[in-house]
Amino acid sequence: MRTLIQRVQHASVTIDGQLKSKIGKGLLVLVGIEDRDTQEDIEWLCKKIANLRIFDDENGVMNRSVVETEGEVMVVSQFTLYADTKSRRPGFTGAAKPDVAIPLYEAFLSECARLGFPPQHGRFGADMQVYSVNDR
Repeated sequence: MRTLIQRVQHASVTIDGQLKSKIGKGLLVLVGIEDRDTQEDIEWLCKKIANLRIFDDENGVMNRSVVETEGEVMVVSQFTLYADTKSRRPGFTGAAKPDVAIPLYEAFLSECARLGFPPQHGRFGADMQVYSVNDR
């Protein structure tokens, strides 16, 4: 399992011209899943995200987590995190197929909520337009 985590001022996901979800200040988390991922991987990674001290405290030092700041979280499935770019045409065979990836993606969303940061999210496999304004 791979994630790309970005602090954002706000982010949104649009599918077929319709706003699916949006967040204010918090984290945009792109999640890539491979066949060998397990529930233990999900638990470890979600706990890591919950406890990353990447938000400023009252002294301007990155010392607070998204949970501590009550920030919002957007989770978007992103198979391209497993792109093989050794040739000029990327291959995506490292990414799990939907029958494996969808249950793991849904478990990831559930684990985030269980840890205190219920995420907004996209829709697995959809043609999504993801918009974000990064925060430093």
